[in-house]
Amino acid sequence: MPFALPAPLRALLPRRFRERRPRVAVVRLSGTIGAVSPLRPGLSIGAVAGSLERAFAMPGLKAVALVINSPGGSPAQSHLIHRRIRALAAEKGLPVLAFVEDVAASGGYMIACAADEIVADPTSIVGSIGVVSAGFGFQGLLEKVGVERRVHTIGEAKAMLDPFRPEDPADIERLKRIQADVQAVFTDLVTARRPKLPPGENLFTGAVWTGRQALPLGLVDGLGDLRGTLRARFGETVDLRLVAEARGGLLSRLLRRGAPGHIGLADEALAALEERAAFARYGL
Repeated sequence: MPFALPAPLRALLPRRFRERRPRVAVVRLSGTIGAVSPLRPGLSIGAVAGSLERAFAMPGLKAVALVINSPGGSPAQSHLIHRRIRALAAEKGLPVLAFVEDVAASGGYMIACAADEIVADPTSIVGSIGVVSAGFGFQGLLEKVGVERRVHTIGEAKAMLDPFRPEDPADIERLKRIQADVQAVFTDLVTARRPKLPPGENLFTGAVWTGRQALPLGLVDGLGDLRGTLRARFGETVDLRLVAEARGGLLSRLLRRGAPGHIGLADEALAALEERAAFARYGL
């Protein structure tokens, strides 16, 4: 319980200390979703659970604000983070507002849908409500370099989509069924959380929109930024309490490199390129 001064003593304080400012906890959720590398962790339920718990546990809150900047990633981790936010909001009885910075796409948009309201910058990118699987095929490479591929499995689907073998139509069909099931979960979630979607318009094609384009489609509820929106909502004296991001910064990653079993600079650079490529899909 926070300490409260008796009324006579509180009256002696300057006005700015006497008045209780409305408080909003702010949690930043940035980066790709899922593990990028041991030294470059992405957003996951394990990484953000502590920050979310601390945010919702702050005393005297009016709301919790999520600042989202994510191109998506793991559908499972996106769904787990979404569910945790909703559970905490219901437990604490607090409204949740999401603020989109550069992008809230795919899994990033799924997390944004955990909020009761979504506010985007007019130039931000939102949407990409779809499922994608991408890879490379190297079936001709081994033959050129004189290497023989040997794979032994128990179970006909165990080596599904092996990049060193020609694509099997049965494997592709199996993958499509998995993607369709994940897409159904995503579509149902967005439909339930976004009641203003225009009827008869298919927004589940994987397309993206700017914040300004998304507003009349019901994908977002308003245009603006965190500070301006919350000051307009709760007053000029609103107290924004930032909860530190769970992801490690550069210093912590450098310190971890000295630990036994570290993966090295080459793997760290590759993970950074993969994350950069995820953002680059949206022109960012």
